Amino acid sequence: MSTTTTRDTTILNLDNSIDKKGAFVRKDSSFRNLITKDDPVFKPELDRYHLFISLACPWAHRTLIARNLKGLQHVIGLTVVDWSLGGDGWKFSERDGCTLDPFFGFAGIKEYYFKADPQYSGRFTVPVLWDKKTNTIVNNESSIIIRIFNSAFNDFAKNPELNLYPDHLAKEIDEINDYTYEYINNGVYRTGFAKSQEAYEEGYYKLFEGLDKIEERLSKSRYLVGSTFTEADIRLFTTLIRFDAAYHGNFKCNRNQLKEFPNLSNYTRELYQMDIIKQTVDFKHIKSGYYSARHVNPNGIIPVGPNLSYLDIPHTRK
Repeated sequence: MSTTTTRDTTILNLDNSIDKKGAFVRKDSSFRNLITKDDPVFKPELDRYHLFISLACPWAHRTLIARNLKGLQHVIGLTVVDWSLGGDGWKFSERDGCTLDPFFGFAGIKEYYFKADPQYSGRFTVPVLWDKKTNTIVNNESSIIIRIFNSAFNDFAKNPELNLYPDHLAKEIDEINDYTYEYINNGVYRTGFAKSQEAYEEGYYKLFEGLDKIEERLSKSRYLVGSTFTEADIRLFTTLIRFDAAYHGNFKCNRNQLKEFPNLSNYTRELYQMDIIKQTVDFKHIKSGYYSARHVNPNGIIPVGPNLSYLDIPHTRK
């Protein structure tokens, strides 16, 4: 197991993630192994690996989109945890669209972490990419899992020609990923999880500075990196598709709704209207997951709105 860490997290778990001024600080993920033909342990094989996700969680949602776009549904198994994140982490259930643990009868993801490492002391996050052969976690960092799915299983993939991280665009993809992570992907959490007015306003203004910049960028190009659809678009999309449903209200990211940004909303509609992506979006899980977080929404009331029908208006991106 690699002990190198990076920056993934569960959807709503704050555990010791607030600094002295009340600002949310994202903690690091723990498992960062790769799957390659040359790896001594983790080699690409059919039906060896299994993906655990929450449909509520934007970080886990990224990996599901990449898996399905590449046509790996028959290669990588899938389990969806319950949308509600309790103090003990993600649980398995049979609520709508959720599934029980398929291998050990575990109650939740926490038990997979301890099976992989009995001395584990980190966070119990999704996504989890599990190896059924060695009974361990390969990786729990969404940004790396996306790249594993992009290239490691091309011998089995139904869409091996799709390259979400082409070499000639790698530098630009990395740069825009860093920006959207800092200002938008993590920006909504820094705003929504703030425990002081100062921290909230800092997160709020930085978030909308980022959204304004990407709005302008998308006025000049179809996707984040020119005319090529890449992993950068997947990483941004999973935040944007949750914006009006969760972040605008529950996280107080309320200067504008997404639908009020002409280019961002048109761009989001294009991606959402791709059938294979649309099939991965579950607004019941998204709204139930975010609004059931009692430290943000004490009464746990899930709003009936907002009206998201604008997402089905035909886009005009080209």
